[in-house]
Amino acid sequence: MKDREGLLGRGMGRRGFLKTAGGVAVFGGAFVLVGCGDDDDEAPAATTAATGGETLYKRLGGAAAVKVVVADMVTNIGADTRINAQFANTNLARLQTLLVEQIGQVTGGPEKYTGRDMKTTHAGLKITMADFNALVEDLVKALDKNKVPEKEKAELLAILGPLNKDVVTA
Repeated sequence: MKDREGLLGRGMGRRGFLKTAGGVAVFGGAFVLVGCGDDDDEAPAATTAATGGETLYKRLGGAAAVKVVVADMVTNIGADTRINAQFANTNLARLQTLLVEQIGQVTGGPEKYTGRDMKTTHAGLKITMADFNALVEDLVKALDKNKVPEKEKAELLAILGPLNKDVVTA
């Protein structure tokens, strides 16, 4: 986390970032090998905006925007020497598809996640909190590159946060 302020947002310290980004980290951790299975995964329900009643999915920009963010995240992971070895045997096209499904489903989109549950997917992988945080940084970088507003970013992280307990295994 060398460039903490750049990734974490102006005025947000490490503790605030981790509290807010826990969902991203969880979500990011879900990316580690989510592309390996085909079982259903229960995910938290999407929330709607306080005004207008639009789903987070729509506020994020829908399918096209989710696909771009996921593609950028997978690219970031591939370039991240802290964690990219964990993806050496991963079918990246399948991983990308499952990530789009997962984000789409949890944010209120029409997608249905078809991967394995997070606990099964990450069992025995010895994913550390440092690995988890690295992946979070890669997701946040993708969200920032695509100018996802702070409110939507925080909401996505909050939805994905509860998956943490099933991702960090070491």
